[in-house]
Amino acid sequence: MTASSMTASYIKCHLRWKRLIFLLCLGMSTIFFWMTTTWSTKTVLPPCRPFHALCRAFLSASDNQTEWRRRDCQIKSYLTNNTLQCSKLMKDLHFITRPLSAEEEAYPLAFILTVHKELEVLIRLLRAIYTPQNIYCVHVDAKSPPEYKASVQKLVSCFENVFLSSRSETAIYAGFSRLKADLNCMSDLVTSKVSWRKVVNLCGQDFPLMSNLELVRYLQNKMWQERNMTPGIKQPDYMRWRTQFQHNETHVYFVESKVKKGPPPHDMQIYFGTAYYALTRGFVDFVLESPKARDLLEWSRDTYSPDEHYWVTLNHLTEAPGSNIAGGWEGSIRAIKWKDQTGKQHNGCNGRYVRSICVYGLKDLPWLIKKESMFANKFENDFEPEALDCLEQWHRNKLLSHTSVPIEPSWLLATRSNSEHAIA
Repeated sequence: MTASSMTASYIKCHLRWKRLIFLLCLGMSTIFFWMTTTWSTKTVLPPCRPFHALCRAFLSASDNQTEWRRRDCQIKSYLTNNTLQCSKLMKDLHFITRPLSAEEEAYPLAFILTVHKELEVLIRLLRAIYTPQNIYCVHVDAKSPPEYKASVQKLVSCFENVFLSSRSETAIYAGFSRLKADLNCMSDLVTSKVSWRKVVNLCGQDFPLMSNLELVRYLQNKMWQERNMTPGIKQPDYMRWRTQFQHNETHVYFVESKVKKGPPPHDMQIYFGTAYYALTRGFVDFVLESPKARDLLEWSRDTYSPDEHYWVTLNHLTEAPGSNIAGGWEGSIRAIKWKDQTGKQHNGCNGRYVRSICVYGLKDLPWLIKKESMFANKFENDFEPEALDCLEQWHRNKLLSHTSVPIEPSWLLATRSNSEHAIA
């Protein structure tokens, strides 16, 4: 072999080795980049918001060393994921997947949820009241953002017993459209295969204070077993402007005119009460089919906040199934702190007032829990979210303590451990 050929062979061999070393380094760099990217992607997720120290009184019995740790923090992310798997959503978001007692299974409830914002609060509300034997109609405001509508659609698609109302209204505060939203859901619910016994209406910023078993027992007690719950009284003089003058509903608000309305149909006595109720199935059929109910509905189109007189007025008709002729403000449907009731019905709002209703903060929880109402109103995800964290865990603890079936691990919203450190 000549010197020149040896040199050429050496150069080729040297280049081959450099090429192999380059490819090896490139491969190792690619693997390292993938590993660090994956690791960093997992670690950028924010940690769960810890329970506030004030929660200790509600979550820990007598053990001051018990620490509760939340298990889920990315609630909304499940609905923004294009590859949503319903089985994963139900498990990871801790939905109850079977009836918790024979008593509850034998008394299915129907729920109407009218929503337009606060997606995370809605998800937490639904999982708090959800059980497979119940049925849920969700009415989404027609003017809600498309992204919100799409997210709610994804959510309800994961459940056989949760559905969107077949007709969506553009709901206006205190307008007829708000009443129509409930009626649309009622029309859908009566065609359901679920033999629900009573229907309860909610808004997206409510949260339960009773477990499902407590609701079933409360709605079946001696007072309410065969009756509708529509708290209210004969319309006071200072409220008559609501039905005495015509109101014109625009796309954003209600305007009172100076035009007087005619008298109520069928010489009905108008009542004033809450927009929230618990109604028997027979009464719902009456509302949808009775000429008197239809006439009152038509007369109510241009009244102010008709849902605050419609249900309670019909519930004082002798012929209405489950009517409560002598009824007044009885019925613990909502725990609400109205601004004008400060010092009378409550000790003030520790959160903030919106339209004279308290958006609850952490220091309102002792009052709420003592009220023993069916639901509390209202909560916001971006204002003192720790209050809902605490109430939600308190409610889940109570709900699982009432079950007569084995508790599945996925039903736990938080884990519990002994620690020398207090809840942060």
